[in-house]
Amino acid sequence: MTEYAQDIAHWFQVNAGKLIWLAVVLAVVFAADRVISRVLRRVLDSSQIPSASIFVNLTRVTIWVTGTAMVLQPVFGINPTTLVTALGVGGVAISLGLKDTIANIIGGFGLMLGRVIQPGDLVTIQGVTGTVHDITWRQTVVRTRSGDMMVIPNSVLNTAALTKLTPASEGMATLEFTAKASGDPSAISRDILDRVTKATADVTLEGQPPLVKFTGFSPYGMTGQVLVFAREGVLPSTVRDMAARAIAGSGTKYLVEDGGSSDNL
Repeated sequence: MTEYAQDIAHWFQVNAGKLIWLAVVLAVVFAADRVISRVLRRVLDSSQIPSASIFVNLTRVTIWVTGTAMVLQPVFGINPTTLVTALGVGGVAISLGLKDTIANIIGGFGLMLGRVIQPGDLVTIQGVTGTVHDITWRQTVVRTRSGDMMVIPNSVLNTAALTKLTPASEGMATLEFTAKASGDPSAISRDILDRVTKATADVTLEGQPPLVKFTGFSPYGMTGQVLVFAREGVLPSTVRDMAARAIAGSGTKYLVEDGGSSDNL
């Protein structure tokens, strides 16, 4: 037992310098990681550069790679050049195995540096509509109005159709109706607007009142649409339901009933 303890003490004595260097480098890298990451987030938040976690993550990886390179030769006796050469030989196999990951990372940089989308943008991507929450190494997170977090790979964003929306278009709900051909379009429009405006006043987008558009004719009468714009946090289906209930109330004798009945003419 004494001999074993002497061997351990001798090992620590021989490698004391390496252990001290390793501890110092780890402490400095850890501190630099914490401090620089916080400063970078504050700088991104106060500048015009999109504040996405992909930039912070890249900085953190750079810091730790630099720290690792500083201890490879002195502590472990590994020449960084040799390691890079070895990685280069296996680079083809690694790139094939990480093909999707690499495509996502490159796609993320393309989206951010090209300012295609930024956190806070309203977008529609492959049928998913919502607000861009964050752009990370591999994916973009979109938060829908219902609160769902949709995760979309960055490589998909570079190939899929992407639509940037305004607050009005993102929250627009459409309600179709058919009015009797004998009705007065102006009077019908005024009545529908009055009913819908009162019913949806608490849930519509400020400064964007409901609209009534007549779109054409059918065998049953005049066809039209009511456009209602939901405010943030309200589902378009909610304002559509409220508008439909308002129009379906008593007194709307100008609306077509029972398909092609002669009473609708």
